[in-house]
Amino acid sequence: MRMHDAHMKRGLRETGVPYRSGAARKATNVTVDADVLKQARALGINLSAVLEARLVELIRGAQCERWRAENKRAVEDFNERIARDGAFGDSFRRF
Repeated sequence: MRMHDAHMKRGLRETGVPYRSGAARKATNVTVDADVLKQARALGINLSAVLEARLVELIRGAQCERWRAENKRAVEDFNERIARDGAFGDSFRRF
C-alpha cells in the first residue's frame, strides 16, 4: 500500500482537466511557422482546440511535478513507515 499518485485523487482524476471548463474564451495571438499553418488549415485542423488540449497536458504535467516535489519528503516518510510497520489492517488480511 504505497502512496504514488495521491495528488490525482481529487480534481484531475475527477474532471480530467486542471482548469474551469466552460470559462470564457480569450482571444490571443501566437506565432506559427507559415508552412505548418498552411498545412494545418489544409487539413482542417482546429488550431485553438489543438493548442488548448496541449496546454492542458502541459499544465497537468507541471502541476503533478510540482505536487511531487512539494510532497516528496512526506511520501517518502509514509512509505518508510509502511515498510517498517505495515499498513493498518494488515493483520486482518487473508491474502
